[in-house]
Amino acid sequence: MKIVLYQPQIPQNTGNIIRTCAVTGSSLILVPPLGFSISAKALKRAGLDYFEGVDVEMEEDLEKVILRHMPRVFFFTSKTTQSFYTIEYAPEDLLVFGSESHGLPDWVHDRYAKHCVRIPMVEGARCLNLATSVGIAVYQAYSNFPLALR
Repeated sequence: MKIVLYQPQIPQNTGNIIRTCAVTGSSLILVPPLGFSISAKALKRAGLDYFEGVDVEMEEDLEKVILRHMPRVFFFTSKTTQSFYTIEYAPEDLLVFGSESHGLPDWVHDRYAKHCVRIPMVEGARCLNLATSVGIAVYQAYSNFPLALR
């Protein structure tokens, strides 16, 4: 499974997501600009030293990543009504998350509406923390896999 973070801004969120990737065997794709430095010193200071052992890629073009993985791409957003519980996830899936302050770009919602899913929340709630959302999504996806793949 691959996790994509589109323009993440908070290093602690990315650090928690890297830990989730480390313990689930997921890989991570970061789409800049990032709101933090990924130099070794900066990563260690932010607690992001879990980069070792996790397959992390930098990809400049979100659409190229999407097109390489279609149709097994799911965009997590609060701007849809389709629940993430309705998806039968597979190990080759790409789970895409937007930045903490801006979410995903509008063109994603427009072009890929059928691939947009939502983690249910109470009416009127703005959004979940990014690292929390990724953790919920990854473990929901893994719960759909056959036992031999978990």
